Amino acid sequence: MGRSMDIMSPTTAKRTPADDTLLVLVVDDDVDARRIYAEYLRSKGWTVSMAADGRKGIEKANDLKPDVVVLDLAMPRVDGWTVLKTLRESSWTRTIPIIVVSAVSDGRDEAFYLGCDAFLTKPCPPEVVWLQILAMFRVARTLKRHGAPMQA
Repeated sequence: MGRSMDIMSPTTAKRTPADDTLLVLVVDDDVDARRIYAEYLRSKGWTVSMAADGRKGIEKANDLKPDVVVLDLAMPRVDGWTVLKTLRESSWTRTIPIIVVSAVSDGRDEAFYLGCDAFLTKPCPPEVVWLQILAMFRVARTLKRHGAPMQA
């Protein structure tokens, strides 16, 4: 698969072996939402990559192997539902935590059924997204410490 030129742009980040910061992929067609979430998460010291549609989101998830994906559901080209299904079906991406942030509030149950790890309803302040990511990793550390399975 060829890499698009925007992989190395200032709005994205290529993971290196020495990089120990959390890498978050924000997939949202709303440019303002993408920028707000990205800027806030970067202000917390995290590395952020962005995708403007589902197709780019799938490509970047496969290429970058982010620590977490923040995903909108209603997008052009390839929607977030398809991204969620695709990432969960792939052995390369199925363990990446996915936080859905969407105005499609009646899709909450379906999103969990398809494999999202958290669901936040828009409008959602960036601080809430950050706190949700922190909570997810706190739970993961606790499960790991107690030897509990982290997947169904």
